[in-house]
Amino acid sequence: MGRGRAKAKQAKVARQLKYHTPDTDLGALERELSGNDARDDDYDDPYDAYKPRSGTDEPEPREEDWLPRKH
Repeated sequence: MGRGRAKAKQAKVARQLKYHTPDTDLGALERELSGNDARDDDYDDPYDAYKPRSGTDEPEPREEDWLPRKH
């Protein structure tokens, strides 16, 4: 029996979202979308530790070393 009230509330909210224009700060939106933010330069990739390092002394593992031997 409570479904009718919930459905009416959802319809009311949907109608408000459809026809109501929210107050949007267009200047802030433009700044956000322009991408000229200094914080992006300081981004640390959490996967840097897993990336291959050039100039390492360790040779690449050979395929024969890790594949099971064929009999």
